[in-house]
Amino acid sequence: MTANLLTEDQRDCLQEIANVAMGQSADHLARLLDVFVVLSIPSVSLLTPNDISMMLQSLRGESESGDSQELTGVCQGFIGGGIAGEALLIFNGTDYRDLATLLRYDANAGANDRSELLMDTTNVLGGACLHSLAKQLDTQFSLGPPILLGQHFDLTESLKNREINWHNALVIEINYTIEDHKVNCDLLLVISENCIDGLLEKLNYLIE
Repeated sequence: MTANLLTEDQRDCLQEIANVAMGQSADHLARLLDVFVVLSIPSVSLLTPNDISMMLQSLRGESESGDSQELTGVCQGFIGGGIAGEALLIFNGTDYRDLATLLRYDANAGANDRSELLMDTTNVLGGACLHSLAKQLDTQFSLGPPILLGQHFDLTESLKNREINWHNALVIEINYTIEDHKVNCDLLLVISENCIDGLLEKLNYLIE
């Protein structure tokens, strides 16, 4: 497959579906926490493994002191309707004490409680977004167990373990920021080219 994997109509359709899913998941989070969630326009890109590594590095950013910020995330596989991929929720520039307070956790909780905090946030945002995507595509996704990723995780290695060989992956990127709180995260939905035929079939049906 080549970089022209998606037609312009398919890309536009997918971006609109992602936009609806993003809005519904943000609304779910806003109602749960009684906050205002700021959203970016979702981006749809076809990326190589090297492109994905560079994207993750760019999300790491720098702190005010100039040091690289800690990057943590939760990765969860999804499959259904001939579609399979990885959903990765990446937290960058997030004050976990602030997030803990919003979710009614102990702000001074230890590492184990932080892990549970990240899992809960992933269940709210990632789960709602994937549920909306599946509903719009007239299918259902089965979700794998969420995996907590540390500072030096490798998403491309995760995809390689699932697929024998891939050169491009379809990546939908969505950014969420909670207004007046130091909470920022990016949701990446990654579908390698070997698992994308089912998605293209669904998109073509919607376009027709």
